[in-house]
Amino acid sequence: MLYVTETRTQPLTAAKPNSRSPEYHLAMGMLSGLRTDLFHDALAYRLLPPMSADGPLLRRFPRRLRGYTPWTPHAFVVASALLTLLIGVETTRYYTSDLFALLVGLIPVSAILTTLVRPVAAFWLSLAVTPFVSILAGRGEWPWAPSTFVAHLVVLTVVAARTRPRTAGWMWVLTALYGLLADAVLPASYYGGDTVPFLFVSALALLVVTVRHVRREAAREVTAQQTVTAHERSKRTLLEERTTIARELHDVVAHHMSVVAIQAEAAPYRVENPPPELAQAFATIRENAVAALTELRRVLGVVRAEDYEAPDAPQPTLADLDALLANVRDAGLPVEKTVTGAVRELPGGVELSAYRIVQEALSNALRHAPGSSARVEIGYVLGGLGLRVVNGPSPTPTLVKSTHGAGHGITGMRERVAMLGGEMTAEPVADGGYEVTVFLPVPAVEEPAAEGGRR
Repeated sequence: MLYVTETRTQPLTAAKPNSRSPEYHLAMGMLSGLRTDLFHDALAYRLLPPMSADGPLLRRFPRRLRGYTPWTPHAFVVASALLTLLIGVETTRYYTSDLFALLVGLIPVSAILTTLVRPVAAFWLSLAVTPFVSILAGRGEWPWAPSTFVAHLVVLTVVAARTRPRTAGWMWVLTALYGLLADAVLPASYYGGDTVPFLFVSALALLVVTVRHVRREAAREVTAQQTVTAHERSKRTLLEERTTIARELHDVVAHHMSVVAIQAEAAPYRVENPPPELAQAFATIRENAVAALTELRRVLGVVRAEDYEAPDAPQPTLADLDALLANVRDAGLPVEKTVTGAVRELPGGVELSAYRIVQEALSNALRHAPGSSARVEIGYVLGGLGLRVVNGPSPTPTLVKSTHGAGHGITGMRERVAMLGGEMTAEPVADGGYEVTVFLPVPAVEEPAAEGGRR
């Protein structure tokens, strides 16, 4: 029984081939493309749209004519139709009546005008009327009369411009087959054959249109790719800046939590014979601080790169701003600092963000306005901290843009301000300089009640 099953299965498997030759797939793909481009929805209504008015060529037109330039393709089609009509009438009137010459001239004109609404149908119409016009004209040109020569060339060009390069190739192939078939039916020895000249001229016209198509598509793809690249670069810069901020805040919070744990552990030893309740309270504080520090390191530690090393010293604050300004002055940027309001200690995140914002603003002034001067204003106001960093214009402006830095410093500053719920503006000033204004809110801290009040 096993032998019988095997002998019946083998012929069934061999009788169902799952693959065909590459030549077969190529031929079927070509026929499918022909059917899609020139047979499927051949009568589809597709009105010729106006051109874009902001093209590089149309910008050179006078301002009074720019309102009409979008209709340039329609004007070209109508002008070509009038030229074809004139050629048809002038080349036929000597062999027939004027009315008959006008009717013969209108036949190829109808194919040209059809390109405005039904481009694929216009090609088939032009190809169909070509032999009849040649016979009715009676001049002896075969298979294209002078009017159909111009008309079919215009139709091929307009339809190719409105479709895609593959359609242009199929139209040229079908036109070549028609010309060869017409020469076979009525040999060129009897009529003056113009198939080869027409194929040569039409090939040049279609080549120009195809090159324009390819360049336009390439430009569109490059623009899209540049947009995607710029968006991805912006997102990457944003994520990198957020990672940097998270690392710095992690270090700040971890430092303070470590201080809390150490002080809670040492506090009972500073009091002689502390009550058990006080010792237990400090022990609980220390345990909670250690637990919070461990959890913080576990959750936020993922933002550290493998080669990232936490700084040995605490993160900078506004108290370190004088050293920063001294370094900036040594780099060639004269800078002044003005402090208003009552100087007070702010939360670590606010101090760090304020320092980084001033640092980045001065770095931008060094990069983009060399030789200028800057001013840093710090205002300790009720409810927060105000910052204003303004620099003047560069005395020697250059057309070469600075390549130092990634050019996303403003993004980093906005991220820091948004993280703290603040407000920021960064814009040029009237004298040609640049100004960065920031407000960082600081929640009010309730003061402990006085001893007398508690009593």
